[in-house]
Amino acid sequence: IYFRYILLNIPEFVALILILIVIQVWVVIPVWLLGSIIGFWIVKDVVLFPFIWRAYDWDRPGRSRSMVGKHGIAKEKLAPSGYIQIHGELWRAERLGEGPPLEEGQPVRVKKMEGLTLFVVLDNTEDRRQEKADRS
Repeated sequence: IYFRYILLNIPEFVALILILIVIQVWVVIPVWLLGSIIGFWIVKDVVLFPFIWRAYDWDRPGRSRSMVGKHGIAKEKLAPSGYIQIHGELWRAERLGEGPPLEEGQPVRVKKMEGLTLFVVLDNTEDRRQEKADRS
């Protein structure tokens, strides 16, 4: 993760150096100020790392399968594909397995995810019925 973070920060560091060189053509900047700016930039990256390291950990388990197991509602007929809503977001979905298409408003459960497409089945489990009864 550290190596990936450093590699992805090299272009911005090079851009900073180039900008400082271009500015140096028109305005004389003292060497101590150049060093301070570069030092501040490095310290900024070190300080921010603990807050953003998860974005650089592409292999973290659960990251790509975070939607698997979630419940949603079909927003249109899935025959075999359409859109579903999960936690207020619309997702492209395809029905898994055989059988009649899923109708608008039917509850679905995510079984797998490939890219930004969710693969769903009809969710007629007892848990889902109980959730609905609790909300009523």
